[in-house]
Amino acid sequence: MDAKPESHKLIFEKEGVYLHTNAKRSNQDTTIPGFIRIVERDGEPALEWSPVEEDVRNAPAVFYTKKDGEGGEEETKFDPGYEPDWAVISTVKQEKRQEHPPVRETGHWGSFSLPLSELYSLRRARFSLGRNFLVLTTRGGDPLPPLHFHRGGTRELLKAMQRYIRLAPSPMDGRLFLAYPHDSGALSQSFDELHLFDDTSADLVSRFIQDPYATTFGGFSKVTNFFRGAIRHPESPLSNRSPQDAHFPHPADEEPGFELITCGAELGPRPVVKRGKPLDNWDQFLDPEGRVTDPQKLKEIVFRGGIVPSLRKEVWKFLLGFYPWNSTAKEREDILRVKTDEYFRMKVQWKSVSEEQEMRNSLFRGYRSLIERDVNRTDRHNSFFSGNENPGLTLLHDVLMTYCMYNFDLGYVQGMSDLLSPLLFVTQNEVESFWCLTGFMDLVHQNFEESQEAMKQQLLQLSLLLRALDPELCDYLDSQDSGSLCFCFRWLLIWFKREFSFEDILSLWEVLWTRLPCENFHLLMACSILESQKEELIGSNHDFNSILKHINELTMKLDLQTVLCGAEAIYLQLTHCKELPLKVQEVLGQHVPSSSSEQSPDSEPTETDTLLAQSEARGASSCQPFNGQTPQRPPPTYP
Repeated sequence: MDAKPESHKLIFEKEGVYLHTNAKRSNQDTTIPGFIRIVERDGEPALEWSPVEEDVRNAPAVFYTKKDGEGGEEETKFDPGYEPDWAVISTVKQEKRQEHPPVRETGHWGSFSLPLSELYSLRRARFSLGRNFLVLTTRGGDPLPPLHFHRGGTRELLKAMQRYIRLAPSPMDGRLFLAYPHDSGALSQSFDELHLFDDTSADLVSRFIQDPYATTFGGFSKVTNFFRGAIRHPESPLSNRSPQDAHFPHPADEEPGFELITCGAELGPRPVVKRGKPLDNWDQFLDPEGRVTDPQKLKEIVFRGGIVPSLRKEVWKFLLGFYPWNSTAKEREDILRVKTDEYFRMKVQWKSVSEEQEMRNSLFRGYRSLIERDVNRTDRHNSFFSGNENPGLTLLHDVLMTYCMYNFDLGYVQGMSDLLSPLLFVTQNEVESFWCLTGFMDLVHQNFEESQEAMKQQLLQLSLLLRALDPELCDYLDSQDSGSLCFCFRWLLIWFKREFSFEDILSLWEVLWTRLPCENFHLLMACSILESQKEELIGSNHDFNSILKHINELTMKLDLQTVLCGAEAIYLQLTHCKELPLKVQEVLGQHVPSSSSEQSPDSEPTETDTLLAQSEARGASSCQPFNGQTPQRPPPTYP
């Protein structure tokens, strides 16, 4: 039988819809004008985009694959934004698409077509430059570039799409729409059953860096600007929208643009914060037997002003848990003796491994090779580690090798040498630096675990905080493929070690070790830095590549005291907000989810709670419900 000709029917068409590329060469356009259409092909409606220079009736290349989990080949990719040593390796399944050309060929964007049955969600946004854009997410998780509507038309498009699918606005985010068939019962299901974070692999952070849109917009963008909804029941008046509401398409002749939606809770003014004086009198905190009489007050002084260099060697050992705060001077002598014996027993273990044994132990051999490579390039500008025969390098090597014996499951991961070098520089002692390192690693060891769950969680938490503080900046980063905040990965991994000078790091880390005013103060520091760069990022219209380049070039250009003041001011501004969303409170340590099985009517899991619970526990079928009561902790008092 002869094949039937393809049935084609144009339903909607709009010109002036642009793709913004990251082209670097001067002969390439960074904005590609095109058409957006809704077309019925053999009765199946599809959303299509094609550039202006193409024949407007040519069928575009298909840019989606249904999620069947079959086929594909494993491909290892490196994040091009960092030096290879800092790249996060991601082994992902890539669907074979020999039938269609790739979206990007020789630097140019191609056309794409998405059946509306494969549309999972869309998010609309606008930032201060006036460009409206839509971000589409497919059910298969494929990345789609943002569509920028330079000449309006977004509301007409949404109205035309609703002929075929239901666009349900999220009560937590007026810019987010979830797509359902008209006969779907999915709207009555719990959001857990909808699998908004449909990913159970251990490499979600790697996917953030490799495919920001497949992951960030496929999951985390769904929780943007949820803040008022996160503390309200989904059936509250906020979610009872009429079709005439601003969240639904307006008549075709009306294009008022998008309302710039900010955090639902009023944050209030940001207080002015000043730094205090450093701790310069250690003896006043010791009783006659050498116990620290008021550890909390001491930590508050350290948080506000740091420690004078002459006292760091002693105080750091308390901050990092080598000595208990309530130990006497005599007890500390005993602790040091026991810890010294334990250290050298572990050191003898790896020292006694013969060459033949090492040849049969590839894991041990790999650890040694990594350590030797990293030691030779760690803080070589510092006199303590400079030169080829410097004993400081030998100590750095030996302590890291001994840590492998102490925690062989974790072993050595790149970045740990960066954590050790300031400890060794301050203590000038092999044993004390080792036990201080174990205390430091107790705080950050999850950063170095292969699953990267902790890094994924911190990136999500950072996004929550930044969106509460500055949704306009978040919208801009989203529009430039940077909403995953992957450029902050190194900041969080080794606590800004390569962003500030060596002396500044000594001051910064002792502040962070106090765990005041909350355990995630390093995330507030990241917010402070990003907010300080907002004018440059948006004003200069940076794209993905230039954003990454600009952030990396901040190294050694940041003023630590300004960043610390900004981070503390952000903390105070957020905690003084009476309607701060529960998830933000959790990040700040102001709210602890109740484990009680009893729930009030207002404590049902919201869409946002479900999204974040699924990101915290991969594959979880339900999120932990919140109790209707919100225990509040008063902010710490400072001297």
